[in-house]
Amino acid sequence: MNATDPTETGSGARVQRRGFGIDVGGSGVKGGVVDLDTGLLIGERFKLLTPQPATPESVAATIAEVVAHFGWTGPLGVTYPGVVTDGIVRTAANVDKGWIGANAREVISGALGGQRVTVLNDADAAGLAEERYGAGRDNTGVIVLLTFGTGIGSAVIHNGALLPNTEFGHLEVDGKEAEHRAASSVKERKGWSYERWTKEVTKVLVAIENAIWPDLFIVGGGISRKAEKWVPLLENRTRVVAAALQNSAGIVGAAMSADTDVTATHK
Repeated sequence: MNATDPTETGSGARVQRRGFGIDVGGSGVKGGVVDLDTGLLIGERFKLLTPQPATPESVAATIAEVVAHFGWTGPLGVTYPGVVTDGIVRTAANVDKGWIGANAREVISGALGGQRVTVLNDADAAGLAEERYGAGRDNTGVIVLLTFGTGIGSAVIHNGALLPNTEFGHLEVDGKEAEHRAASSVKERKGWSYERWTKEVTKVLVAIENAIWPDLFIVGGGISRKAEKWVPLLENRTRVVAAALQNSAGIVGAAMSADTDVTATHK
């Protein structure tokens, strides 16, 4: 499948800009074709279970299966659940420790027969997608995406430009790491109400506000689907909105990275 495809519209033919993204997680590897003009998936996404152990070679082979499912032959973007600099993996929280020090671009490209691959942090990919197509659309300045799940992922976008590999989940807030204080997994484990949990989330947001003064927070993760139950309870000063793209954000952001080479100098 090519990166462009002539598509008839009401005013004649247009060239549909297509990209391809893969979102690698601790439990699943999912991919899809993306309309880069709208941020929408073209057709259904395809998902395979993350192999166990999730070594570089086994994950790369699974990525190749997902790509083959679509017959995609062009450049593609891949998210990784950790820090990646210049294509080299630096952390491995939810995958095999064998990733640390591996050149993710080379390993994945090798499994794909040499296709060009960009690799970026999963939260960074979601942030890029939300800023362009989702909850951050039409906003300027500094946007901070935070994903609340087992931990807290983060992305910082300034007027469309990504500051890669922020790790706000590991900020110390009142003597405790942010994600140990306010991840949604903490709420579940302790049986907290939304009211109790948002007190901790507020502390984390205020700590970030005091450090970089963002213009907008976007909150994602599964708990964002019930944003109406907790976002209004927050007491920080910056506006907070729920993520809009949900499960497709990583795929869309990955496809964007391959299309624009947004991570060319800091993958």
